[in-house]
Amino acid sequence: MAFWRAGGGVVAGVDEAGRGPLAGPVVAAAVVFPPHCKFIRGLRDSKLLPPAKRSRLALVVRARALAIGVGAASVREIDRLNIRRASILAMERALARLAVTPDLVLVDGLPCPELGRAHEAIVDGDACCHSIAAASVIAKTVRDRLMELLAGRHPSYAWASNKGYGTPDHLAALAAFGFTSHHRKSFAPVVQLELMASPASIPS
Repeated sequence: MAFWRAGGGVVAGVDEAGRGPLAGPVVAAAVVFPPHCKFIRGLRDSKLLPPAKRSRLALVVRARALAIGVGAASVREIDRLNIRRASILAMERALARLAVTPDLVLVDGLPCPELGRAHEAIVDGDACCHSIAAASVIAKTVRDRLMELLAGRHPSYAWASNKGYGTPDHLAALAAFGFTSHHRKSFAPVVQLELMASPASIPS
């Protein structure tokens, strides 16, 4: 990496998982590798990896990383702030949990002025940047595990398989059973259900 070749210091890659689902938190991870470390073969954007391979790569990342930080923003924060700002809040929390202070922060996508620290934004960074791809894998595996745990409490919504996304089985469960406290009430399908359930929506 050019930053390392120029004598730069600690680089942290940051990415999030869970911007699109109808339920569950958004989770971010920050990953720092030792300078001049070897690339992990097969590491790429977590969305393009089969779950089993993603889990194996997460173990390798955890073994080789100098530091890893994970942060999340709750459903309540998503509804209050909007998903973009909640995602950035999760990133801030992930960076704050790093055991080292990065000299350079690399973020997937567009610049995030609200992040409150200098950073470099890389479009499709999870496809072309090693530390961002690693952060993507860590964030995705942590969030998937959270949704699998929540699925045990709410089996009707099939979160163990759909991870909170608006799949046909999830939408059918919403129609049949309504929303839970883990659903994002600011997201369209859930908003519609909330309006239908509200006494104010019933004609007099």
